[in-house]
Amino acid sequence: MVDRGSFDRIIQAGGFISVPAGSAPDAHSMPVKKEDADDAFDAATCIGCGACVAACPNGSASLFTAAKITHLGLLPQGQPERDSRVVAMVEQMDLEGFGGCTNTGECTAVCPKGIPLDAIAQMNADYLKAAR
Repeated sequence: MVDRGSFDRIIQAGGFISVPAGSAPDAHSMPVKKEDADDAFDAATCIGCGACVAACPNGSASLFTAAKITHLGLLPQGQPERDSRVVAMVEQMDLEGFGGCTNTGECTAVCPKGIPLDAIAQMNADYLKAAR
């Protein structure tokens, strides 16, 4: 049995939207660029299987964490908490003791959902902006 508790704690640190958003808006009432919508959907397909961590020579959970951050950060509903989300989730990932990402790409090679390495770049950019 695999313990995915560390993944759960990363998500609990900020992988949600807590802003009261009311009922679901009509699909056409909140414009989202197609590229952003596609990237958010791709990131949201992460199933948290841990294959990325297992394949990484550093034991990094950056692809998992980036997918969870990116899918919310690209959508309008995720904007109010975007900065606090990325800081909290990256800091929790570090507290869990995962290794650092060195962009070897082993994680994306084994990801069953094809989460791209670009998600990690987006997470890092968001973190640098938010941590100022």
